[in-house]
Formats: sequence, structure tokens, C-alpha cells
Amino acid sequence: MHELQQYVAETADRLGLHATPATLLLDLQARVGALADEVIRATERGRRPFRPTRDWEAQLGDVAFALITLADQTGVDTGQAVQVAADRMYRSAMAAQRQQPAAESWPFSG
Repeated sequence: MHELQQYVAETADRLGLHATPATLLLDLQARVGALADEVIRATERGRRPFRPTRDWEAQLGDVAFALITLADQTGVDTGQAVQVAADRMYRSAMAAQRQQPAAESWPFSG
């Protein structure tokens, strides 16, 4: 991930895309909104199952670029941050599984 973050940072530098974290966050939110609009449009407002469209990959790439730019501008190592998040999610899921009652002890029959 370090190479990817460096590539994004260099591209943002060359294009003059750096801004304050607040502005970068607003840009990220706008890009996530565009991604959500694509899902709404592609599913006809949820009436059809979602299938990635021709524009999906490009829009998802825009979101990733904006997120990595925000991370870089705020001094976050995205590779490390993603690894920590994945570990935290894994541990949380494992803890939740241990807390769920076994199927045979569930009081309702399905």
C-alpha cells in the first residue's frame, strides 16, 4: 500500500490537488455520494439487484484516490491503517460469534 499512497501523493502534488483535510473530506463525501447515486440508478431505486456498471470501477477508483489523498495529507499510513482496521474487524466478528448462542439452544424453531 505504501507504493500506492506514494503514487497518489505524487499525482496530487503534480496536479495541485492538496487542500485542507476538511475540504478533502467534503470531496470524499461527494465522491461516495456519486457512487451511491450510481447504485440507486443501476438498481432503479432498489427494484433490481445491483450489478456493477461500466462507471462503477472508475467511480470506486475516484473514492479510493480521494481517501488516500486525505490520509496522506493527515499523515496516515494507509497500509498500516487498513491492516489495523482489518484486524479490529476480525477480532470484533470473532467476539460476536462467541457471544451468539448455539443454534440448538435458540428458543425458536425455524
